[in-house]
Amino acid sequence: MSERALRGSRLGATSYETDRDIELAPRQIIEYACPKGHSVHVPFSAEADEVPIVWECRVCGNVALRADGATRDDKQGKPARTHWDMLMERRTREELEEILAERLAVLRAGGIPGHPATRKSA
Repeated sequence: MSERALRGSRLGATSYETDRDIELAPRQIIEYACPKGHSVHVPFSAEADEVPIVWECRVCGNVALRADGATRDDKQGKPARTHWDMLMERRTREELEEILAERLAVLRAGGIPGHPATRKSA
């Protein structure tokens, strides 16, 4: 192996590749307009499905909106299900009241034998 190939160079410092015969991926340039009059051009892939509506202005840091006037497609999705919602799908309120009464009776009668929370300290 020739020692001349790495002499005088640091790993990761420079690339010896050239841009010759390289075809870049297709791109689309989206323009964002800042409220202070700045214009920001951001390259995205041509295949990008969801291009952001807002982008941070590189000059002043304000929120810049798309210059082509595109707006958000607010998709109406399902609301998030909570633990209570899932519980109410399986039980009625009457069943839950009955289970609560049973568990309270067990705790008032001395709890669950052997359970650490119900052990009496001497």
